[in-house]
Amino acid sequence: MAEPRTEASPGKRAGVALAATGALCLAVAALAGDAAYPWLKAGHVIAVISWMAGMLYLPRLFIYHCGAAPGSETSETFKVMEQRLLRVIINPAMVVTWALGLWLAWRGGHFSAGWLHAKLALVLALSGVHGFFSAAVRRFAEDRNTLTARQWRIWNEVPTVLMIGIVLLVVVKPF
Repeated sequence: MAEPRTEASPGKRAGVALAATGALCLAVAALAGDAAYPWLKAGHVIAVISWMAGMLYLPRLFIYHCGAAPGSETSETFKVMEQRLLRVIINPAMVVTWALGLWLAWRGGHFSAGWLHAKLALVLALSGVHGFFSAAVRRFAEDRNTLTARQWRIWNEVPTVLMIGIVLLVVVKPF
Protein backbone atom coordinates (compact mmCIF):
# COMPACT_ATOMS: atom_id res chain seq x y z
CA MET A 1 0.00 0.00 0.00
CA ALA A 2 1.34 3.41 -0.95
CA GLU A 3 2.14 5.95 1.71
CA PRO A 4 -0.20 8.94 1.73
CA ARG A 5 1.48 11.98 0.23
CA THR A 6 2.22 14.63 2.82
CA GLU A 7 2.22 18.25 1.79
CA ALA A 8 5.26 20.40 2.49
CA SER A 9 4.86 23.02 5.19
CA PRO A 10 4.34 26.65 4.13
CA GLY A 11 7.77 27.50 5.51
CA LYS A 12 9.44 24.78 3.47
CA ARG A 13 7.58 25.85 0.32
CA ALA A 14 8.60 29.46 0.94
CA GLY A 15 12.22 28.38 1.37
CA VAL A 16 12.12 26.44 -1.88
CA ALA A 17 10.51 29.40 -3.67
CA LEU A 18 13.15 31.74 -2.23
CA ALA A 19 16.00 29.45 -3.30
CA ALA A 20 14.51 29.09 -6.78
CA THR A 21 14.08 32.86 -7.08
CA GLY A 22 17.64 33.46 -5.94
CA ALA A 23 19.00 30.86 -8.36
CA LEU A 24 16.96 32.36 -11.20
CA CYS A 25 18.24 35.86 -10.40
CA LEU A 26 21.84 34.66 -10.29
CA ALA A 27 21.37 32.83 -13.59
CA VAL A 28 19.85 35.91 -15.22
CA ALA A 29 22.67 38.09 -13.92
CA ALA A 30 25.35 35.64 -15.08
CA LEU A 31 23.87 34.94 -18.50
CA ALA A 32 22.49 38.32 -19.46
CA GLY A 33 25.16 40.63 -18.04
CA ASP A 34 24.18 44.29 -18.31
CA ALA A 35 20.87 43.35 -19.93
CA ALA A 36 19.86 41.73 -16.62
CA TYR A 37 19.84 45.04 -14.74
CA PRO A 38 16.29 46.18 -15.65
CA TRP A 39 14.90 42.67 -15.13
CA LEU A 40 16.46 42.36 -11.69
CA LYS A 41 15.34 45.89 -10.89
CA ALA A 42 11.78 44.82 -11.72
CA GLY A 43 12.25 41.80 -9.45
CA HIS A 44 13.45 44.12 -6.69
CA VAL A 45 10.38 46.35 -7.06
CA ILE A 46 8.07 43.29 -6.97
CA ALA A 47 9.82 42.02 -3.83
CA VAL A 48 9.54 45.45 -2.18
CA ILE A 49 5.83 45.63 -2.95
CA SER A 50 5.33 42.13 -1.49
CA TRP A 51 7.34 42.99 1.62
CA MET A 52 5.46 46.23 2.17
CA ALA A 53 2.06 44.59 1.62
CA GLY A 54 2.86 42.16 4.40
CA MET A 55 4.37 44.80 6.67
CA LEU A 56 1.24 46.92 6.32
CA TYR A 57 -1.19 44.02 6.84
CA LEU A 58 0.50 42.19 9.75
CA PRO A 59 0.02 44.91 12.39
CA ARG A 60 -3.61 45.22 11.23
CA LEU A 61 -4.01 41.52 12.06
CA PHE A 62 -2.46 42.25 15.47
CA ILE A 63 -5.05 44.98 16.07
CA TYR A 64 -7.90 42.56 15.38
CA HIS A 65 -6.16 39.77 17.31
CA CYS A 66 -6.10 41.97 20.42
CA GLY A 67 -9.91 41.82 20.43
CA ALA A 68 -10.01 38.01 20.42
CA ALA A 69 -10.05 36.05 23.66
CA PRO A 70 -6.88 33.95 24.13
CA GLY A 71 -7.51 30.35 23.14
CA SER A 72 -10.68 31.18 21.23
CA GLU A 73 -11.26 29.91 17.70
CA THR A 74 -10.85 33.46 16.42
CA SER A 75 -7.53 33.86 18.23
CA GLU A 76 -6.26 30.56 16.84
CA THR A 77 -7.26 31.64 13.32
CA PHE A 78 -5.34 34.90 13.71
CA LYS A 79 -2.28 32.95 14.87
CA VAL A 80 -2.30 30.86 11.69
CA MET A 81 -2.84 33.93 9.49
CA GLU A 82 0.00 35.85 11.17
CA GLN A 83 2.46 32.96 10.99
CA ARG A 84 1.70 32.19 7.34
CA LEU A 85 1.88 35.83 6.31
CA LEU A 86 5.27 36.17 7.99
CA ARG A 87 6.81 32.91 6.76
CA VAL A 88 5.34 32.69 3.28
CA ILE A 89 5.28 36.32 2.15
CA ILE A 90 7.09 38.78 4.41
CA ASN A 91 10.32 36.88 5.19
CA PRO A 92 11.06 35.70 1.63
CA ALA A 93 10.16 39.12 0.19
CA MET A 94 12.54 40.86 2.59
CA VAL A 95 15.41 38.53 1.68
CA VAL A 96 14.84 38.99 -2.06
CA THR A 97 14.52 42.76 -1.57
CA TRP A 98 17.86 42.94 0.23
CA ALA A 99 19.69 40.59 -2.14
CA LEU A 100 18.54 42.29 -5.32
CA GLY A 101 18.82 45.78 -3.84
CA LEU A 102 22.44 45.28 -2.81
CA TRP A 103 23.27 43.77 -6.22
CA LEU A 104 21.59 46.69 -8.01
CA ALA A 105 23.44 49.23 -5.86
CA TRP A 106 26.75 47.48 -6.53
CA ARG A 107 26.14 47.00 -10.25
CA GLY A 108 24.86 50.54 -10.66
CA GLY A 109 27.83 52.03 -8.80
CA HIS A 110 25.63 53.78 -6.25
CA PHE A 111 27.48 52.92 -3.03
CA SER A 112 29.15 56.32 -2.90
CA ALA A 113 25.83 58.19 -3.26
CA GLY A 114 24.52 59.95 -0.16
CA TRP A 115 20.90 59.17 -1.01
CA LEU A 116 21.72 55.44 -0.97
CA HIS A 117 23.32 55.70 2.47
CA ALA A 118 20.17 57.38 3.80
CA LYS A 119 17.97 54.82 2.03
CA LEU A 120 19.97 51.93 3.52
CA ALA A 121 19.53 53.46 6.99
CA LEU A 122 15.75 53.53 6.46
CA VAL A 123 15.73 49.99 5.04
CA LEU A 124 17.72 48.84 8.09
CA ALA A 125 15.09 50.52 10.30
CA LEU A 126 12.34 48.76 8.32
CA SER A 127 14.20 45.47 8.79
CA GLY A 128 14.28 46.19 12.53
CA VAL A 129 10.52 46.74 12.51
CA HIS A 130 10.23 43.46 10.62
CA GLY A 131 12.15 41.76 13.44
CA PHE A 132 9.90 43.40 16.03
CA PHE A 133 6.81 42.15 14.17
CA SER A 134 8.35 38.66 13.94
CA ALA A 135 8.80 38.60 17.71
CA ALA A 136 5.20 39.79 18.10
CA VAL A 137 3.97 36.86 15.97
CA ARG A 138 5.74 34.52 18.42
CA ARG A 139 4.27 36.35 21.43
CA PHE A 140 0.75 36.20 20.00
CA ALA A 141 1.24 32.47 19.24
CA GLU A 142 2.08 31.96 22.93
CA ASP A 143 -0.81 34.21 24.10
CA ARG A 144 1.75 36.64 25.56
CA ASN A 145 1.02 39.87 23.65
CA THR A 146 1.60 42.90 25.86
CA LEU A 147 0.57 45.72 23.52
CA THR A 148 -2.92 47.16 23.19
CA ALA A 149 -4.87 47.56 19.95
CA ARG A 150 -4.19 51.31 20.16
CA GLN A 151 -0.43 50.70 20.40
CA TRP A 152 -0.59 48.37 17.40
CA ARG A 153 -2.44 51.10 15.47
CA ILE A 154 0.58 53.35 16.05
CA TRP A 155 3.00 50.59 15.01
CA ASN A 156 0.87 50.08 11.90
CA GLU A 157 2.00 53.52 10.66
CA VAL A 158 5.76 53.00 11.11
CA PRO A 159 6.31 50.95 7.91
CA THR A 160 4.34 53.54 5.94
CA VAL A 161 6.50 56.43 7.18
CA LEU A 162 9.69 54.49 6.42
CA MET A 163 8.40 53.53 2.97
CA ILE A 164 7.62 57.17 2.12
CA GLY A 165 11.15 58.19 3.07
CA ILE A 166 12.68 55.34 1.05
CA VAL A 167 10.63 56.13 -2.07
CA LEU A 168 11.44 59.84 -1.88
CA LEU A 169 15.16 59.10 -1.59
CA VAL A 170 15.14 56.68 -4.53
CA VAL A 171 13.07 58.84 -6.86
CA VAL A 172 14.32 62.34 -5.99
CA LYS A 173 17.93 61.43 -5.05
CA PRO A 174 18.27 64.71 -3.12
CA PHE A 175 21.97 64.26 -2.30
